[in-house]
Amino acid sequence: MTWLVTGGAGYIGAHVARAMADTGLPVVVLDDLSTGRAEFVRPDIPFVVGSVGDADVVRAVLGDHGCTGVVHLAGFKYAGVSVERPLHTYRTNVVGMQVLLEQMVGLGVGQLVLSSSAAVYGTPDVDVVTEATPCRPESPYGESKLVCEWLLRALARVTPMTQTSLRYFNVVGSGYPDLYDTSPHNLFPLVLRALSEGRTPVVRGTDYDTPDGSCVRDYVHVQDVADAHVAAARVLDSGQPLETVYNLGSGAGVSVLEIMAAVARATGIAFEPEIAGRRAGDPSRIVASGELAARDLGWAVRHDVDACVRTAWDAWQRSLGRSRGL
Repeated sequence: MTWLVTGGAGYIGAHVARAMADTGLPVVVLDDLSTGRAEFVRPDIPFVVGSVGDADVVRAVLGDHGCTGVVHLAGFKYAGVSVERPLHTYRTNVVGMQVLLEQMVGLGVGQLVLSSSAAVYGTPDVDVVTEATPCRPESPYGESKLVCEWLLRALARVTPMTQTSLRYFNVVGSGYPDLYDTSPHNLFPLVLRALSEGRTPVVRGTDYDTPDGSCVRDYVHVQDVADAHVAAARVLDSGQPLETVYNLGSGAGVSVLEIMAAVARATGIAFEPEIAGRRAGDPSRIVASGELAARDLGWAVRHDVDACVRTAWDAWQRSLGRSRGL
């Protein structure tokens, strides 16, 4: 009943692997360390360095560890960069998914929880996104995630595979003090890096059609996201079916300026953010309902925005101390 966690040395993947292990689900991690960090994999969790696109490696780790299910998080996750690198994005995400599924079928591994993304929706024309909202991805990254969902559903129609896809929105915070968001593009690490370097954080656009003029997003704590994977794996292990897709959203949005205020509270650093022009393609508001996940997975948002910022800052500070040898 061991679960393979691909991308388990990444920010989200490491949280998922630890959450599964901490609740008694045996796990093994596969990660090529292209963006993941070896130190994020806890010593008590078996770890194989390799690519999900390498059939031999995937087949070996599935077989050697007796895996019965997979949580698939490995992939190229930078939506903006994917516009400049579409071939790399599709090769990593879609071909990697194909290789993984082929090896799962060959070994009779019949359960999969797929890490998907809010990027499949593009710019929604509704106030609250549900699983029924049309998918109109606007980047190769979003397209690749939708194709991965299609591949999984198509395979499930012709094989005895049980599966579901979890669409994340803005994943933030830290559930363990040694795990932090390493992305060079996400809002939280950009803001925390700026403050730790004595710079002023930047808000891109305050002229949107929102209450305070800044973009509104759905921020969900990474530990809540990890818990959703545990719940999905346990339901699939029990033999019960799940819907093909679930949104992991709070149903309530937080503006970028509100995030800045929460950062000031959590860090104790008073600042007025620098206001810059809009970033091209940024919609004014993206908020998702998590009602379906609550119904089927018993899932709930358990961390408010202050907890998201506080845990992110604590982990960020610890990472800085570690890099300085403190």
